[in-house]
Amino acid sequence: MKDRVMEKKRKILCVDDEPVNLRLLESILSSRGYVVIKSESGIDALDKLRTNRVELVILDVMMPGMNGYEVCRTIKGDDSLRHIPVIMITALTSREDRIKGIEAGAEEFISKPFDSEEVLARIRMLLRVKDLTERLATAYNTINHMISAGEQLLKEMDPQKWELMSAIENIVFQLIKRSDNDEKPEAIIINTGIGNSRLWYLYEFSKGRIRRTELSREAIPVDRCEVSKELIYFNVSDIDKPEFVNLISRLKLIYPALSNGVCYISKDFCILTFNYGREVTQFDASVLNSLVMQGLYLQSLFNQIRETEDAFAYTINALARASEANDEDTGNHILRVGEYCAVISEKLGMPENFVKDIRLQSQLHDVGKIHIHPDILKKPGKLTPEEWEVMRMHPVYGAMIIGEHPRLKMAKNIALTHQERWDGSGYPRGLRGEEIPLEGRITSIADQYDALRNPRVYKPGFDHETAFKIITEGDGRTLPQHFDPDVLKIFKENASLFEEIYERLKG
Repeated sequence: MKDRVMEKKRKILCVDDEPVNLRLLESILSSRGYVVIKSESGIDALDKLRTNRVELVILDVMMPGMNGYEVCRTIKGDDSLRHIPVIMITALTSREDRIKGIEAGAEEFISKPFDSEEVLARIRMLLRVKDLTERLATAYNTINHMISAGEQLLKEMDPQKWELMSAIENIVFQLIKRSDNDEKPEAIIINTGIGNSRLWYLYEFSKGRIRRTELSREAIPVDRCEVSKELIYFNVSDIDKPEFVNLISRLKLIYPALSNGVCYISKDFCILTFNYGREVTQFDASVLNSLVMQGLYLQSLFNQIRETEDAFAYTINALARASEANDEDTGNHILRVGEYCAVISEKLGMPENFVKDIRLQSQLHDVGKIHIHPDILKKPGKLTPEEWEVMRMHPVYGAMIIGEHPRLKMAKNIALTHQERWDGSGYPRGLRGEEIPLEGRITSIADQYDALRNPRVYKPGFDHETAFKIITEGDGRTLPQHFDPDVLKIFKENASLFEEIYERLKG
């Protein structure tokens, strides 16, 4: 860290066609720690400006060829150089000469012979102003960049796949990647969540790499940090101040190399950044505050999405239970089918979102039974051909009830095809093989297993071994060729999980 915070050797370009004047300026400036670059002409000075990181120019006016006014106008007319302050030093003292210097863009105008302490004082003042101006510009550009990153994130956001920490990390990493070494922190701690679900992560940045470490949930007790404001910043000189002692002592347990930082700490959201390569200022606090505002917005958006998803799941479950109201099964059939489907999907290597969706949406597989008369659903004896034709319509009714909403596409496919069979002997359309959507093929075996296990008015419930044997060997009505061979293989290999789910959720 010491290497990062050492005072930089600041480069000053001195331009004068008189070598004796250059030697004098070099003597004055070098003794105060400045690095002096000398030039005896305007053209050479401009070349050196473009090949060195110069922070200030001391410029003589009266030079052969390109004079000081022309050099100054060229500097101030170049977007890559105009931020460099210019002090013009000349023997000319008339009002008109000074006005010409100001119009050329010079920040200061000093007459010869000059006082060395005055020159040094002007240099210190201009460098401070330059630093503040650059810091302000950097903060402004960084805030704009984070806003753009946040807008892009929202444009690309898929609510079903969105994760809060990933979204916050995306914006933080955009900030880190675009910053110069002395503008970025060495480490960041991020915390978000509610109550016991609060998560703390430490991110350390070194040589273009990011290392993430999960911290203890009690890493930083927010209610015991004893800071007077939510947004604070501190430097080495502030570490022993009473208002920071408690917080910094806790932070040093996590990050012992702590030397400065900018922190936002609240009960809802925390971001703490440490060890910039320079002193931190209010501008750094403004940048962090912008990041915090985006983080709080993302957290609010995430909570709204979660509430909407919870309501969506509740609605599906309620509709699924409504479909059982007139059936003989008042237990957890729909929940068990969802769990069986999730197991099969995971074992097939399906994406996480597919597993999540089928666990929920397969619960609607029999929603079409709402349209079937209770006398048929609860009939203890064999159905007549006419009654059977009515029963075979429940997949079609289910698809009609679910409708065309894209979020329920899987549920519609399941409702319509869970009674289809791999060999084409199913209903309502007699689909065969991969004509049946995968979610329908998965739900078919899940539904069949649970139907065999569950007691009905027209049959007893079978034990696991009997149900397994019927599905894998057949009993005349149910045959192995009814099922997708890959799905059947997964069922055979994981039959014990089916038994465990049934026992856990029966009743």
